[in-house]
Amino acid sequence: MKFLWDSALGLLVVTGGLLGLTLPFGKLATAVGVPAMVWAFVISLGAGGVLLCVLLARGQRVRLTAHKLRYFFVTAAVSYAVPNLLMFSAIPHLGAGYTGIMFTLSPVITLVFSILLRVRHPNMLGILGIAVGFVGAVMVAVTRGEAGQPADLFWVVMGLLIPVSLAAGNIYRTVDWPDGTGPIELAVGSHLASAAMLLVGIFLLFGGEAFVPLGGVPLVVVAQVASASAMFAFFFRLQAVGGPVYLSQIGYVAAAVGLFAGTIFLGEHYQLLTWAGAVIITAGVFITTRAQSQTAMKLQRQAA
Repeated sequence: MKFLWDSALGLLVVTGGLLGLTLPFGKLATAVGVPAMVWAFVISLGAGGVLLCVLLARGQRVRLTAHKLRYFFVTAAVSYAVPNLLMFSAIPHLGAGYTGIMFTLSPVITLVFSILLRVRHPNMLGILGIAVGFVGAVMVAVTRGEAGQPADLFWVVMGLLIPVSLAAGNIYRTVDWPDGTGPIELAVGSHLASAAMLLVGIFLLFGGEAFVPLGGVPLVVVAQVASASAMFAFFFRLQAVGGPVYLSQIGYVAAAVGLFAGTIFLGEHYQLLTWAGAVIITAGVFITTRAQSQTAMKLQRQAA
């Protein structure tokens, strides 16, 4: 476990795999009438609650400051509440696999934000990776979901906003990470803040009856809470070990899991153009990752 906790690659595979399970779980839940906002609340409350118990069992606690409160609520909005709400709203219209492909755009968009905010300076290889990823995204967007069931353009746009929100969260969490604060504490505070925001929205928009459909999928609820709790513990550790652009590649692993689960277990079917676009997006991810490695090596040589 210690080796995994210190390995960026190991953390990437585990975190991305657990994130990918959220897609089929979300489709199963929304299929029985669970509102997207309620399922997003289940994830945040479940993960935040379980991790809080772990934190307390280790003799630690969440120490609140003005900086941490800002971090918790901004992270809750851009990293959890908004992308989860978009994801679970889009899955019934686009399919779990197609929605998962949207995660693969997160590394490219994260790099774009890094460039625009001058967190990272671009090189030609990085620009090429962004262009390749964009071409793949256009190909995927054109197919508009499952084969023979084209979704409205509105839902395609909602799906494309998922990686935008995730990329914004990747940058923000790195830039504003509170000094001397561990990943478990940040995960607890951010998820409980997200749960609080979503709970207010649920009662304002739906009322308490919105929780009734959860009784139809108790095992899915338990599985989702367990996987989300484990995923977010590794998620913040990966943020610290790998940095924002490396972290964003969990979308590649998540998309693979989502496509596999959607196609094999949920009976989803996608056009050849969708698969080709996913491959091209993946190529763009590898190019941007290579560009990041070259930039890091250059900085190390300059420092030496």
